[in-house]
Amino acid sequence: MTSLNDTIHRVTERVIENSRASRAAYLELMKREGDRKPEHKDVACSNLAHAFAGALEDQDAMKNKRGPNIGIVTAYNDMLSAHQPYGRYPDRMKIYAREVGATAQVAGGTPAMCDGVTQGEDGMELSLFSRDIIALSTGVALSHQMYDGIAALGICDKIVPGLIIGALRFGHLPAVFVPSGPMPSGISNKQKQETRQKYAAGEIGRDALLESELGSYHSPGTCTFYGTANSNQMMMEMMGLHVPSAAFVTPGTKLRQALDRAAVHRLAELAGTTERTLAQVIDEKAIVNAVIGLLATGGSTNHAIHIPAMARAAGIVIDWTDMAELSSVVPLLARVYPNGSGDVNQFHSAGGMAYVIRTLLDSGLAHGDILTVSEGGMEAYTSEPVLEEEELGWSPITETRDDSMLRSVSEAFQPDGGMKLVTGNLGRACFKSSAVARDRWTVEAPCRVFETQHDVVAAFKAGELDKDVVVVVRFQGPCANGMPELHALTPSLAVLQDRGHKVALVTDGRMSGASGKVPAAIHCTPEAKGGGPLSLLRDGDVIRVCAETGALSTDSDLSSRTPAPDPQVEWGVGRELFRMMQTHADGAEKGASAMLASAGL
Repeated sequence: MTSLNDTIHRVTERVIENSRASRAAYLELMKREGDRKPEHKDVACSNLAHAFAGALEDQDAMKNKRGPNIGIVTAYNDMLSAHQPYGRYPDRMKIYAREVGATAQVAGGTPAMCDGVTQGEDGMELSLFSRDIIALSTGVALSHQMYDGIAALGICDKIVPGLIIGALRFGHLPAVFVPSGPMPSGISNKQKQETRQKYAAGEIGRDALLESELGSYHSPGTCTFYGTANSNQMMMEMMGLHVPSAAFVTPGTKLRQALDRAAVHRLAELAGTTERTLAQVIDEKAIVNAVIGLLATGGSTNHAIHIPAMARAAGIVIDWTDMAELSSVVPLLARVYPNGSGDVNQFHSAGGMAYVIRTLLDSGLAHGDILTVSEGGMEAYTSEPVLEEEELGWSPITETRDDSMLRSVSEAFQPDGGMKLVTGNLGRACFKSSAVARDRWTVEAPCRVFETQHDVVAAFKAGELDKDVVVVVRFQGPCANGMPELHALTPSLAVLQDRGHKVALVTDGRMSGASGKVPAAIHCTPEAKGGGPLSLLRDGDVIRVCAETGALSTDSDLSSRTPAPDPQVEWGVGRELFRMMQTHADGAEKGASAMLASAGL
């Protein structure tokens, strides 16, 4: 195996040094929590009776402490297609646990928003902060302290980061994340994209658009594009929190059930031990691996916010400078829609995460020495699962099966990871260059300033944007309105781009992991609310956005301008209940979390 890349080593050492005090404090807390975890003999009988009362056939085993008890934290609901399969998981997991002398209980449930349902709607303003609610719900579930291990059921967007943040506060326990897999492929992503743009251009009606969308999102399982949900599953592999290569096996198959069973059996082995606790597994190198996986596969920009937040919960400090420096040496090895034509099922068939991890390790581009839930360490994640005569096994992956989807380092799609940091007198922002053609990496044009995405769409329909333009959508940051995704802008801006105009987006909001094609400087910090630079812009100011040089600037003199007034606070769809999170949230680069900021983490 090649020695570790110098830049990755240097960034990792910097992360370790910057985290030294906070990481030490976290590990000390976890040691203290592990030492004082109550034993049954020290807990009042009434407390135990309450815990055992609903356990039915497991009551006797729990009463006599015949084996470890696994706490299941589930984000099940059947409105979210990715989580619909989880409905029957607890019953099956209890059976799998009994097979190895363990027991399992549903410790609690968490919310699970579908960002696909709330895109462009008022409910999207709750989306990012749902991560904090999920973390809090996980904390409530595990606070009963009746468990020897954590089985986390979650897949999508804010859900996995929330589960990790909450579970890390109980990091003295081992934890395994259990995915349910992507839905089978529907219509091609190219066809879906073309239909959306035709609708945006007024060439087809709503009925045709709905039929197209139903052809794409059609059954239980994770959406098959490579957005935040599937990027989450990639990260679980890169950090060693799954049974190896479990991420992208479809629901309802024998192989999927065999992997679920293996996850419970492995957690039962680890439960009650201190050799592979969550606090040990998620260390500085694991966090760096998560970033590397994100870059190598062209994953969701949402993780520029989630990774720093997850890291903070483990006492680890990482920022966009670290991520951009890693991006400079980690090549793009995968082309998965929206960065390519194929979906995650095709990615998995081409070799998937097993091939990505094999290639990264062989090239010295990932940490191979991290602790994982698998006995075999990161090397175990270079093989794909197979069923032979009903027995689960793993087969090594050494070559790509489709070089239009997956390539080696020497033949990479792009020499860098495509996540750029752009900075200047308009702040700091992220630019996902892997999804954008290189001749569009630099846009310099007069801006049009908007304060809602709906106003952008209205201006597009009125023909006001039919020119070279930098669209600025401000007051979309965490403190302004919860930092909603602005994915609904993509079709309109893509139409302008296809007409030959130079178009870019600058915003303190987020773009969906499904967004691509149009150059965008997103997550801009400081945000407009409170007087950030975007609040000083006016229509016609020339803005330069450049992924080549890392520029995000205007030549206009902003020093004498008065910030635009903060927009009126909106009520409805429960948004008013989240005002305390907006009030206390910190910046996007830190993770945009009121909970972590208030906790002093």
